[in-house]
Amino acid sequence: MPLSLPAHVTAVDTDDGAMVLLDERTGKYRQLNPSGALILRLLLQGAPAQTAAAALAQRYPQAHADVDADVARFIKALRQTGLLRD
Repeated sequence: MPLSLPAHVTAVDTDDGAMVLLDERTGKYRQLNPSGALILRLLLQGAPAQTAAAALAQRYPQAHADVDADVARFIKALRQTGLLRD
């Protein structure tokens, strides 16, 4: 089953490829840069973390060695803040 946003989280794409997440329970916003938005879009479409990491590595080849860990930390942070669920 793909990851998803909880019912209390709204996602809005921005014109520059970024994304804004609103936690309607707290009223807090979290802005994702284009890389974070790319990862989240792929995850929400059902792609595994490895696919999101590969897409990020393709976009930023110089960061290839770190992308798996970066994606894992990103997912963990979104889960911990209640912005992403399994």
